[in-house]
Amino acid sequence: MEPIKIYPTRNTPAVLLDPNKGVFKLYGRSSPENSIQFYDPLKEVISNISGDKFDVRIKMEYFNTSSSKCIYDLLKEIKALENKGKEVIVRWYYEEDDEDMLEAGEDYSDLLNLPFRFVEFHPDQYQKTA
Repeated sequence: MEPIKIYPTRNTPAVLLDPNKGVFKLYGRSSPENSIQFYDPLKEVISNISGDKFDVRIKMEYFNTSSSKCIYDLLKEIKALENKGKEVIVRWYYEEDDEDMLEAGEDYSDLLNLPFRFVEFHPDQYQKTA
């Protein structure tokens, strides 16, 4: 499968999804007009990941309600990979003092019983590239 690389826009996050290397990065802001249309192709690729490991890195500045549901659906697919025996590592990045984003990650982790590594960062120390 070919990797998916999507550059960020004002309303959509940066995406790097490489099924061959087992890497998924999602960075930025998410408030697309149609969240399902944006996220469903990612969900389909994730469900077909091969290999033993899947490295997930999520750093969202903001996401709206419909994006939240779609991100949850992506994480459900990732949990299914773990249930099939893959080693899954989810890193949830949040800006220092952004308690809302930290809590969102904690909620996803708890709801799906999927362990996250929470990584606090200072915005000056972070590049916004996928």
